[in-house]
Amino acid sequence: MQFPNLIKGNLTKRYKRFLADIILEDGQEITAHVPNSGAMTSCIEENCPVWVSFHDNPKRKLKYTLELTKMGEHLICTNTGVANKIAIEAIENGTIKELQGYTSLKPEQKYGQNSRIDILLENENKKCYVEIKSVSLKLEDSLAFPDAVTTRGTKHLNELRDMVKEGHRAVMLYIIQRTDKANFRIANEIDKKYYEAFKEVTKEGVEVLVYQSNINHQEINIDNKVEMN
Repeated sequence: MQFPNLIKGNLTKRYKRFLADIILEDGQEITAHVPNSGAMTSCIEENCPVWVSFHDNPKRKLKYTLELTKMGEHLICTNTGVANKIAIEAIENGTIKELQGYTSLKPEQKYGQNSRIDILLENENKKCYVEIKSVSLKLEDSLAFPDAVTTRGTKHLNELRDMVKEGHRAVMLYIIQRTDKANFRIANEIDKKYYEAFKEVTKEGVEVLVYQSNINHQEINIDNKVEMN
């Protein structure tokens, strides 16, 4: 996936979850939209380098969107909406080999308890429900999810299990949106209920896939599979 032209700056502060004050390289002070509802632990800090996109849309209150941050030597895509886009690209181009062999790919399909599945894959004989989560948290030597308590995420796990019980395939796909190379795990110290639900549903047939992103200032693409601790 190609990024729009990105503009470099430095973070002043993030607040109210969806707002960030940034000083651009030309000295301009802006407020950018932060498309990330999580805690963003380990992927943002005061004065860290950031990259924003500009959108000249009269309907938008904020013209800038936070896209990338840099912590140490590693780039992080903090826009969680990107995960679904690059997952679809990776399925369509064959990068995610485990999700091949389907004739139809439909995003955002209604299912479960008033929910929408991120991707529904279908062929004549089978349905595969794919839930996608963006991963940006690093805990010591591991990459992890979630970075905050997520009752919605736990609900999604249980709904995937329900699809398995109905005879369908269900896949939990974690997309790592940072360039650190490390194994992946569920952050039980952050959300015990999510961790317990994850253990239960995977025992009952929900599959788990974890894939790393390759990120630069021009594009982000799913690269390689990551092992899970």
